[in-house]
Amino acid sequence: MRIVIPGGTGQIGHVLARHFQSAGHEATVLSRQVAAAPWRIVQWDGVTAGTWISALEGSDVCINLAGRSVNCRYHAKNRQAIYDSRIKTTRLLNDVIANLREPPRVWLNASTATIYRHALDRAMEEEGGELGGNEPARPIPGTSPSALRRIGKKLSLPRPRRAPANSPCAVPSLSAPIDGAFDVFLHLVRYGLGGAQGTGRQFVSWIHEADFTRAIDFVLAREELKGVVNLAAPHPLPNREFMKALRDALGISFGLPANTWMIEMGTFLLRTESELVLKSRRVIPGRLLDAGCRFLFSEWPDAARDLVRQWRENRTR
Repeated sequence: MRIVIPGGTGQIGHVLARHFQSAGHEATVLSRQVAAAPWRIVQWDGVTAGTWISALEGSDVCINLAGRSVNCRYHAKNRQAIYDSRIKTTRLLNDVIANLREPPRVWLNASTATIYRHALDRAMEEEGGELGGNEPARPIPGTSPSALRRIGKKLSLPRPRRAPANSPCAVPSLSAPIDGAFDVFLHLVRYGLGGAQGTGRQFVSWIHEADFTRAIDFVLAREELKGVVNLAAPHPLPNREFMKALRDALGISFGLPANTWMIEMGTFLLRTESELVLKSRRVIPGRLLDAGCRFLFSEWPDAARDLVRQWRENRTR
């Protein structure tokens, strides 16, 4: 297959491009900066049509990952950038794809698990999952969900292709052994700071890299899977248990906890938001499970042990 990945220069884009290339497919990443890579990279600005359109003509799949990172302070300027970077690129791709002679047969448009509300009481599936944005006060200010909720309402495409138009990839940065959020949690545990964060009751959604790519393959192979598809492991768990499992995987028995005020101060200094740590994301891949998708790592302790194993192997190379 020919697969085009707009905005695919981040961690998840690398995971997908590497996966497709190793499987014998042709991966093309659309990026603002062209750099050397094992796959083809074509320049685009995410705003205007250009020569990059030829990469989409006759392609099989488009997986749009473009959008400003939510790892930032949620002041008005950044909230607007989060919103615009997703809406504008999606509208642009929609206009381009609608006018291609041979458009891709599948279009997946990535969103985020934070579109769902802060959930301690029950899991959020595609059917019946409650969107967030109205959480009352800190430590769950609700600013990123409110922007992303508006995005979800606007991403109803005039000429929709078969594709999950809002596919929340639940905390996808936990899928890689050495990058993203997993790397942050790993460092906290290694330096004795791997205790519960905040109350420790907030749920953590996660997915192993191997299951993330398997889930994408599963969606691409099934015509009946349309609309929203949650990409997450089937068993999210409270932060306290999440951190303990990671400590156990590393063979470290103790980790200092971080109170809510400490999280607030630390994220302020790092120019990010406490919500990324304190919001309860209890996301379940209901549609994948109902369709028969099976996970290699459905429980976090097993995934943590495997990720730590990979991390240790990489250190010795």
